[in-house]
Amino acid sequence: MCSTDKPGRGRWLPYPAPPGSRPHRRVFLPVLLALAALSWATLWAWARSPYGRYLEHDDWTTTGSAAFLCRTIPGGEVLVPIVLYAAAWVLMIAAMMLPTILPLLALFDRLTAGRRDHGRLLILLGVGYMAAWAAFGALSQGLHAGLLSLLASTPALAWNGWLIGVACVALAGAFQFSPLKYRCLDKCRAPLGFIMRHWRGGSPARHAFVLGAHHGLYCVGCCWALMLVMFAVGMGSLGWMLVLATAMAIEKNLPWGRRISAPLGVALMGWAVAMAANGIANGV
Repeated sequence: MCSTDKPGRGRWLPYPAPPGSRPHRRVFLPVLLALAALSWATLWAWARSPYGRYLEHDDWTTTGSAAFLCRTIPGGEVLVPIVLYAAAWVLMIAAMMLPTILPLLALFDRLTAGRRDHGRLLILLGVGYMAAWAAFGALSQGLHAGLLSLLASTPALAWNGWLIGVACVALAGAFQFSPLKYRCLDKCRAPLGFIMRHWRGGSPARHAFVLGAHHGLYCVGCCWALMLVMFAVGMGSLGWMLVLATAMAIEKNLPWGRRISAPLGVALMGWAVAMAANGIANGV
């Protein structure tokens, strides 16, 4: 392919990969997988450390070093939890979602291998993708805080807190049958077409970030409901993280992945029914 990165020339086409890029390609995939593995290892170590409760959204302002920081830093009672929640969320997204976007990253890596700014563009693509999930994380955290406030002010709901878990799992199951789920999933499953449609010329660095964010929004669109299941089972449950990450990677990357969407929805809705039955039995 010929290429140009000058403004005003329409779409920007990547440079052909130079002959010396093959060793780089052999390194790229192991490095990316190593980053995902490092994220999982960090989450595992964090969950088993004295700070593991921070993954579970416990009250950090009462005891421990986080409480000390909350008291000593101006505005610490707000800032410290936000920073620690954000760190935990970014680690979780890196662990769970990096494997699901391997086709996009690998293809973009090959298509830009001949550019001098190749590494920077690849990083900006990843940062844009993470930014979309960070926005979803902030929204989810706000929703979580609102639910906690509602529970504190509504004793009847607090006694039946299991209803929130049932609602999250049932919503995730129902969304597996939504047309929006499949529209977003189709976008995620066609990285070459996605790059050709959404890459624009004129400002490669900015558009690499926008491309990553745009793809991240579609990824959020097809996976957000499954991520809500983590609020039902606990944000620190590495076993459930691995199960959900595997399901999302299969849905997005394997040729037959779309076939598991409906069975997964049925399983989630059945789980919600079982949770509701158990909650009603214990409540009575």
